[in-house]
Amino acid sequence: MSLTDQSARAVALGTSTLYEASGLPCSIDPAIRAVWAGAAVAGPAYPVRCAPGDNLSIHLALERAPRGSMLVVTADDFVAGYWGEVLTVAAEAAGIVGLVIDGGVRDVAALARRRFPVFSRGISVRGTIKSSAPSVGQPILMTGVRIEAGDLVVADDDGVVVLPAARIDEVLAAGDARAQKESDFMARLTRGETTVDLFGLSAWREQV
Repeated sequence: MSLTDQSARAVALGTSTLYEASGLPCSIDPAIRAVWAGAAVAGPAYPVRCAPGDNLSIHLALERAPRGSMLVVTADDFVAGYWGEVLTVAAEAAGIVGLVIDGGVRDVAALARRRFPVFSRGISVRGTIKSSAPSVGQPILMTGVRIEAGDLVVADDDGVVVLPAARIDEVLAAGDARAQKESDFMARLTRGETTVDLFGLSAWREQV
């Protein structure tokens, strides 16, 4: 399956299904959320580390990241306006498909208008300096999840998951199976079965 196909399939399955199907500790802190409703994207990670209050690494990353990448930026949960409309326009021109940042962004109305998918810990008008670049393109830890270049980042209204590159096809296959099982559940529920029946909880009927 091509990377484009993997990304499209991952978006269709959604983060909740992929997380449950993967059995991996691949979920980013749920405090990192879409900044506009309905944002959904998947793509290969390009990891970036910023110093707190400093976005120089992001500017360098936009020059180096392969087209089709998702920027995944850790600023160690220090919230400031690392990203806004100017960087969004630069990212679009560079072929970057989205941003996940453990930090903050601003110009949210412009991000929503441009439909550029951004997932951040917070929103802040405070600007940043440009004086250090701890790492660009090297592995990072984001809220306890290790992220390397080429891992598949999937983000939507439910949250953000990161699938290790070596296990993408395996997790997508497991996601397909889980999605089919849930589709079967929906059909059975519409025919009158209950969730107690479907989840094997009938023994509790007499205990509660």
